[in-house]
Amino acid sequence: MKKILLLLFITLIIKENFAVTVVAESDSAEIYLLDSYIAPEKPAIFHLSFVTSEPCKSILYLDDKYEFAVSDTLTDSHEKEIDLSGHKYSSNSVPFYIVAIDSAGKKSKSDIFELDFPKKIKMQKESNFLLLGVFFAAQFLVPTPAYVRTNGVNYFELTKDIPLLSFRSSSIDYPSGYFGIEYSHIFNADESNIFRVGYKHFFEPLMFKYVSPGIGLFTNFSGFTGYSLELSVGMFDLLNTFTVYSRYRFNSQPSFPERNFHEISIGVFSNYFSFHF
Repeated sequence: MKKILLLLFITLIIKENFAVTVVAESDSAEIYLLDSYIAPEKPAIFHLSFVTSEPCKSILYLDDKYEFAVSDTLTDSHEKEIDLSGHKYSSNSVPFYIVAIDSAGKKSKSDIFELDFPKKIKMQKESNFLLLGVFFAAQFLVPTPAYVRTNGVNYFELTKDIPLLSFRSSSIDYPSGYFGIEYSHIFNADESNIFRVGYKHFFEPLMFKYVSPGIGLFTNFSGFTGYSLELSVGMFDLLNTFTVYSRYRFNSQPSFPERNFHEISIGVFSNYFSFHF
């Protein structure tokens, strides 16, 4: 009988300890990451937002060596813009995690996440102006060559697409889309000078840098007016700043279908100088 009572007593102790352990584990604050990105423009501002399952203070630990206070008061909604310039990091993709501290002083640690820095030109002090000039020229001055075909006749074209308004996305490399303007000159064609406005949207499948469908309107301001449908494919990066792409575009003037024409072009994409929203 004594052995049976002792066994029951030990069983009750084990059950009680196990229950306490479960309660202690479930009593930890949960951390749910909402957003974490660095916008492509300088300075490098880390936009971080997350929620906790109960009001907590919070701290960010970045790259295993930097600590930033996020929330100094108890709250369940945490948001912070952190200037990361002036620090040195181990790579362009660094780990970070969040520690939440509840009203009782108990700490909870999040999973480890990765923060990717956007692609940018690595400028040395002695060559800033030269590199910036090259970058500006590639963005605004260097045209894109294109092959044009209409009514069985082939033409050569130079065109320049300038992104004006870009919309941020969760991607560090490309916007979700942008509105742009474009000027095209088709050599030896009856309608040689064409102006365009349009919108392009970005997807990032695994097999390409990006795939971008687009739609636009074109005119020569002299009665030659229509719409265009296009598809661009980003193929590879150049100088870790530009993306080389190929593009097909169909142009139509509905009232004069005999004026429809096709374009195939190869160019470089960057929206560094556009306005970001």
